Amino acid sequence: MQPMDKDVLTTSEAAKLLGISVRTAQLLIEGGTLTSWKTPGGHRRVYRTEVEALIARTRPAAVLESSLVIVVCSPDRRAIYEAMLAAVPECTVAIHEDAHTAAFVIGSRLPAAVIVDLDGDHSDRLAFLRQIDGNPAFGSIAVFASASADVMASGDLAALRRVTVTSPDQLAAALHRLLRDKEAPHDIIVDGAPFPLASNEGRRLTALKRSGLVDTAPEDAFDRLTWLASRSLGTPIALLTMLTNDRQWFKSRVGLKMTETPRSWSFCNHTILQKGVFAVSDLAHEPPFDTNPAVAGAPHFRFYAGAPVTDPDGFAVGALCVIDYEPRRLDAEQEKTLLALAALASDEIRLRATDRQLRWALDSLDRQHERS
Repeated sequence: MQPMDKDVLTTSEAAKLLGISVRTAQLLIEGGTLTSWKTPGGHRRVYRTEVEALIARTRPAAVLESSLVIVVCSPDRRAIYEAMLAAVPECTVAIHEDAHTAAFVIGSRLPAAVIVDLDGDHSDRLAFLRQIDGNPAFGSIAVFASASADVMASGDLAALRRVTVTSPDQLAAALHRLLRDKEAPHDIIVDGAPFPLASNEGRRLTALKRSGLVDTAPEDAFDRLTWLASRSLGTPIALLTMLTNDRQWFKSRVGLKMTETPRSWSFCNHTILQKGVFAVSDLAHEPPFDTNPAVAGAPHFRFYAGAPVTDPDGFAVGALCVIDYEPRRLDAEQEKTLLALAALASDEIRLRATDRQLRWALDSLDRQHERS
């Protein structure tokens, strides 16, 4: 497979990504909305970047395309928000103690929500809140002011037009309502086995398709990370998994011949529902993992630890995990290593997305020059 092949789509693949029929996709191609060309065999092909650009142009404003939540709070309140938002599996959280840093981050990539804590001396954070409230460029962001009863009664928030004022203990529920899919089950059954899902699973699957990673060739950038995970943590198996609606597919693998499993076998179903390392020291003695086919039968896995891998918009598209045939535990330093390697995998996925956007922009400029 050539390096660029994963960015080239058939008509049916383009239709699937757009969520339309193949015939409708054909009409878009024939009408010139999607630029295409024919292979020597007479088959139409389009660039993935063309399809993503069309999605961006036609996407309804109400569709939430991010699961990133940015929190602005004082240093002594950081632990409170880390604990609070750990219970919201639908989001990835970035906490900033400086409002100027948060403003820069928001300007570079719009999050789903911003939470501004108004506990204690909050003059800078209140000014930041007013800046967001008055800037139309941030109109798609849900903004929450987390305030005590005294701050709520002070009148400081009265002039804010689209800020939701809430107490800290109501924030998790408010975010859950914001981020969940309109209709999403909490559990689905594949091959007779249930596994848990976040309530924004539909959007997560869309983000995974948008990444263009599934069913692509091995790549050194990811293979180095699984090799490092296996060597540094002393496990015979390390995997970079991608969780589709019915499969657990391995983008990279060390110590395992199979390239995928049914999703119902995946321990990573639990990993992508939390923020840190998810680990099971002895799978054979921990329900429901004791009945997993890979535990109860060959290859008889006994230990698992994984950390979520996210895309640029904060969706957990998969996990970096290590597996052993013997029960064991990771110490604090080893958990930190696994989290760092998962973060590097996430960074690599973000770089791919930025590269696709840049190439699309350059292609668009080239087409404009050709027309002029």
